[in-house]
Amino acid sequence: MPTGSYVVETTRTAEVGAREQTDLWSERVAAYQTRMDYKYARAEGFRGEMIRQGSDSYQLVTWYSDQIEYARTPGLIRQMPDPDYRLLFPLAGELLLRQDDQEVRLTPGTGSLITLGEPFEILHGASLRGVIMSIPAQEIDGPLNRKAPLATGLDLTKGLGRVVHSMVRGLNDERGHLTTPQFDAVCDRVVELVCMLACGDDRPDVPGQLTEVEAVVRRHVREHAADPGLSGASMARALGWSLRQIQLALQQVGTTPRDLIREERLRMVRERLLRADCAHMTITDLTYASGFSSASAMSTAFRRRFGVSPREMRSKAR
Repeated sequence: MPTGSYVVETTRTAEVGAREQTDLWSERVAAYQTRMDYKYARAEGFRGEMIRQGSDSYQLVTWYSDQIEYARTPGLIRQMPDPDYRLLFPLAGELLLRQDDQEVRLTPGTGSLITLGEPFEILHGASLRGVIMSIPAQEIDGPLNRKAPLATGLDLTKGLGRVVHSMVRGLNDERGHLTTPQFDAVCDRVVELVCMLACGDDRPDVPGQLTEVEAVVRRHVREHAADPGLSGASMARALGWSLRQIQLALQQVGTTPRDLIREERLRMVRERLLRADCAHMTITDLTYASGFSSASAMSTAFRRRFGVSPREMRSKAR
């Protein structure tokens, strides 16, 4: 059911003949994810279902299927490069993930963040029900300040991990009641939290105070991004910390006050471009209402960030 650029679609192998079922599954996986090699435990009568939710920015697929092995080989990567990431976790059953000389066995309550830019293998049995969320490369590489495979076992049973798990499940449960801005807004927050989870063990002894500073600064930027006077210095004055403290806290997660403010303002512009109640606002109106001082500078930054101009994104949403 489309709502703007947001779509929900379901694929069931039971809807085609027994000899066509593996072909249908391979075709859908390639369309929704990327090209891979497949090994099916049964050539005929393959059972599977996948539900895809997607916008221009994000995609979420929940699925169950019979036993299968997926492989992304070096040859396929050369033929069809794809630098994006996937957040992957099982809801029932177990799957085995191999990437970057690591092997991770995922069971319900655990997840991994993997890159499609490096070879991997995924194996699972017939009892598997899983979730896979597509995340653009820049959403991970920027905040984590690196471009490396991340076959990272994530604990989704408590704390921040449980919040991520609940939010992703909620997106699936409410799939029929979401709009494009709502879907993208929740996905934005999920990705932000996933980055915090993924880099948790890699931070070089971040003091607790800096972690608190980062969280408060992010919240402050979210709440005041439309203020054209927002800056690192103004945040320091408003929050009672030194500018150096704020810079150090954000440096630990690979960003700066200026970059964080620009990112939040660009997200604000994107959300308003996709909202029907903002359709009367011109691009210039949106520029100033989102804290930018120059429409041309905003448009340049917007295209660099999202791959399309503000005007093109608005036309897609209609």
